[in-house]
Parts: sequence; C-alpha cells; structure tokens
Amino acid sequence: MSSDHLQSAKRSAGSAEAPFLELLARGASADAYEQPVLIARAEGRPAERIAALEAAKTVALRVRSELEGRRRREAELSALFETAHDLAGLRDLDAVLRAIVQRARSLLGTDVAYLSLNDPVRGDTYMRVTEGSVAARFQQLRLGMGEGLGGLVAQTARPYVTDDYFKDDRFQHTLTIDAGVRDEGLVAILGVPLTLGHHVIGVLFAADRRARVFEREQIALLGSFAALAAAAIDTANLLTETRSALTELERANEIIRDHSGVIERASDVHDRLAELVLRGGGVHDVAAAVSEILDGTVEFSEVAPTEALEASRAEGHAVRHEDDWIAAVAAGGELLGALVLRGHPGLDPVDQRTLERAAMVTSLLLLARRSAAEAEQRVRGELLDDLLDARDRDPRLLRERAARLDADLDATHVVLAARLDGPVADADQEAAARRRLWSAASHLAATRHGLAAARDGGTVLLLPLTAADTATELARRTAVHLGTAVHEAVTVGASAPVRDLAVHLDAVAAAYEEGRRCLDALRLLGRSGDGAAAEDFGFLGLLLAGDRDIAGFVDRTIGQVVAYDDRRGTDLLRTLDAYFACGMSPARTKDELHVHVNTVAQRLERVGRLLGEDWQSPARALEIQLALRLHRLSAPTRH
Repeated sequence: MSSDHLQSAKRSAGSAEAPFLELLARGASADAYEQPVLIARAEGRPAERIAALEAAKTVALRVRSELEGRRRREAELSALFETAHDLAGLRDLDAVLRAIVQRARSLLGTDVAYLSLNDPVRGDTYMRVTEGSVAARFQQLRLGMGEGLGGLVAQTARPYVTDDYFKDDRFQHTLTIDAGVRDEGLVAILGVPLTLGHHVIGVLFAADRRARVFEREQIALLGSFAALAAAAIDTANLLTETRSALTELERANEIIRDHSGVIERASDVHDRLAELVLRGGGVHDVAAAVSEILDGTVEFSEVAPTEALEASRAEGHAVRHEDDWIAAVAAGGELLGALVLRGHPGLDPVDQRTLERAAMVTSLLLLARRSAAEAEQRVRGELLDDLLDARDRDPRLLRERAARLDADLDATHVVLAARLDGPVADADQEAAARRRLWSAASHLAATRHGLAAARDGGTVLLLPLTAADTATELARRTAVHLGTAVHEAVTVGASAPVRDLAVHLDAVAAAYEEGRRCLDALRLLGRSGDGAAAEDFGFLGLLLAGDRDIAGFVDRTIGQVVAYDDRRGTDLLRTLDAYFACGMSPARTKDELHVHVNTVAQRLERVGRLLGEDWQSPARALEIQLALRLHRLSAPTRH
C-alpha cells in the first residue's frame, strides 16, 4: 500500500470514530450507535468507509459498556458505603432496613424489593420491610418455615433465583404464599439469606413483574446488602440488650435507693392515720389525709364498680379499675363501701398499701360510728315509744330526755307514719327492708332534731315543723328521702301539726293514729310511694282527722267568701247557695234571687277571684257545697 493510500485510510478511520466519540460524550443509548452506519449506507459511501464505521461502532460500544459497568460499580460501592455509614450511626433499625431495601431495588432496577425476618416465638417468618409493593395481602404475608422461595433460601443458606415463580417446582408452593405473590404480580424473584454466624435470620428479595435473568454481579450485590442488613439487626439487638441491661441496673439502683424510704413513708402514714383517729377524725378526714399523702383525689363511696369492689374484698388488696384504684371497706363479711383513688393509674406498691391501710382504718371508724348511731337511735326510739304510750307523765323529765337528744318538745311537730310499699319476695327480705327503713328514718330524725321508732310493721317519726313549712310538704319530702335511701317506694301519712307534746301526751298517740289513717287512705287511692296530710283530702280529711276539725275545713274552703260578706255586707254566700241549688245556671239563679242576671255574673266573678279560677271544677264544687252546708248548719239559728 502506497503512503498516500495509507494516509487516506488513517484519515478515513479517524473520521469514522468522530460520530461515536460524540455519542460517548453525551451518553447516548446503545441504539443510537447504529445511526452513523445506517446514514453512510443510505448515502452510498464506499465499502471502506462503512467498514471503518462498523469497526469504530464496535469499539465505541465496548467502551460504553465498560463505562456503564464502572458507573454501576461506583453507584453500588457508594450505596454500600452509605448503608455502612447508616449502620455505624444506627439509631432506628427500621429506617436502616428501609434504606437497604430501597437501595437494593434502585440498583438492581427491580419492580419490588422486600425483606423478611424469622419469628422464633411463632416458628414462622414475616414481612418486615417492602418497597414498591402495592398488594396489602402480600405486605402482610407470614410464611411457615421451609415454605416458598424464602423457605428454600433459609433452609440452604444460599441465594436462589427463579425466572418464573409459578413454573418453578424446586420449592414448596402454598395457597397463601402463591395468592400473595399473584396479588403483587411477581414473576422473577431473587432471594439471598441474612445470616448471623451459621444461623439464617431472614431473607432479602428483589423481584420483577416480568420474566428476567438476574446476573451474577446482581446476586453478589444483593448478597452484600443482605450482609449489611444482618449486621444492622445484630447491632440493634446488641444495643437493645445493652439498653435493657442498663435499664435493669438503673431499676435495681432505684429499688435500693427507695427501699430505705419505703419504711419511712409507711411509718409516717401509720402515725398520721393513728393521730387522726385519736383526735376523733371521721371517714372524710381519712380520705383527705390519704389524698394528700398520695398526691391525688381519694373519696369514700358507698357505691363502686361491682366487679372491682368484689375483687378487692376477695383479695384483700386495692385493685385497679380503668384509671382509678378501688380498696374495699369491709368488716367481717359486710361490705361498707370503698375508698376510690381517682385518675391515678400509676400506683407503686407502697402507695397501694397506704390506700389499703386507709380502707382498714375507714372500716373501723364506720363500725364505731354505727355503734354510736345505733345506740342513739335506740334512745330516740325509746323516748318516742314513751310519748306514744304515755308512760312518762312528768313533762320536766320528758324535756330533759329530749334535750339530751337535741330535740325540743315545746316546738310544733308533725307525726308521720311511714311504710314500705315495694314487692317483697320472702319474710327475710321484708325484715331486712324494714330494718333499712328504720335506719334511714332514724338518721333523718337525728339530722332534723326529731325522733323515730319502729312500730306496726313500719316506722313512725316525730319531726319539727317550721313556720314556712306545711305538714303536706314535710310528708312528701320525707317519702322521697326515705324512698331514695332504701331504694324502694315508701308511703308517708302525716298528722296535723301538734304542740306542747310534753304536756299533752295523748296528742302524740292521736296524731299517730291520724297519720296512719292518712297513710291507709293514700294506699287505698293508689298513691303508694307518695306523702300527704289529712288536709290534702278535702272533705275526706274530716273522716281521716282525729278531731273532726269542721270549722277548719269550712275556713280553708270558703273562709275568704265568708270574710268578704262580713266586711262588705254582701250576699256572696247566699248567691253561691242559690247557684248550686239551681244546677249552676245563672239564669235560674237570678230568678231565685230576684236580681238581674248581670248581678249574678258579677257576684260569681267576685267568688272566682276569692276562691280561684278552678272553683267550679267538679272536685272543688263538691267541697264548696259541703262547706256551705256545714257553715249553714253550724251558724246560729236566727229568730
């Protein structure tokens, strides 16, 4: 070959390499390298030119492949370095594992990457981290040991790859695993083991939703990530064990520090409660003292959640109920109530024993208070029995006995007869209900400066009456109070007010009989659980009252009309008589009285203003007619 021809060939080769160097410089895809050859053929260039382009293309593609390999290895090394750096500063294991799975998926270019860990307690393996997954069932998979591709990797401690999962019979297929893989749409799967020493603790996977052949370098890369993941888990376990050991040491140190304080606190609690009892403190004083000691709110309650209360009584310890602590207050087999520590879910053993000790002190105080109350109730009952039976005729002695009980026999009183009206299953339950009624009545009498005694299957009370009160209102309040206390219907009949009890002893017995008749009337009228006095029954009150207070009935019913006629010299009473005699017809009434119908209307309007708008209702009209007749009969005869 001549020198000219050689130089021409070199220039041709140099010019052939130029377009491929440009493609390499801008990182074009492999398909772009065909363009210079195709263009040369289309332009009809010489065969030497086309051959030179083909040779240059081959070299350029080889260089491109080498550059891509280096870039990939650089990216892989960089990812491994970043992962190792994450591991060195491990704070959150989940974050490190997520980073490993994300980087593995990115570098291998797969659709999905995921990591499973073995559960030695349940004897299976579970999904810990997934990246790129869209199926919930796949993300929640739990696999039995030896099942699926992961089971094969775990058994052999070697990487395994399948180009088509459902056609691969090297591992055990199960309905659960296959359903999860099918939901995710996976086809090609690569799994490498996570090992600590000689033990497989999990598997790292990379998977595609299409058939794919994983290269040796990719398997090795995923294996490197798996080694880092295993190291991260091992480091986290060591950190956890170290922290646990430190925590145990700190706890032991706290126990040692607190042990000496426990005895001191218990001694202080004992001294405070003992001092409180010795100076006459009550149940609520105990609750207040324990509230201060426990830095919370402690209350004594007769009602508490049944299950927690029974558990506390059976175990003899305070028990937790939601955010509260409940300590039963019991004496023998009787449950008296509970001490409740409100909104204090965290309670150490010392504070728990403090609450239990306070419950025991409370039970002793309640028993002592009950004994004193029962003694006072007996004394009050005995005095009322004497008043009812007229045993002690010396007014001075009666007043002295009443004064010792903080009662005043010279004040105006009302005698009330109370009786239970709820259903009773048997004699024992009835006796227990009567005892509860007597106890509640005795407590009411003590707080109201009165007296109470059990009598005739019910209870009788003698309560003072204030100037602003009436016998009816007192009877109704007493019925409500006693019914609430015993949780059953209690009917109460009241007498008219009585005075000078120490002098007029028979008045107490008579008033009691009147209250009993009123009680019987309430029950006959279907008003069980209510309270009333004789005055509430209108003219029927004449039949119930012991002294047949006719004048009082007339005065209560038409007294204002009588007084109006006396003051003004009018004929409202005569008009009322005629009006009722004429069948409540104004037209017939004006003929009877020989006056104009307007006069009758004016007089009836005046009666309405005096007696109330409902004076013509059937019940009121009947009482008014009876009062008119009694007034006429009791009036002096005119000659």
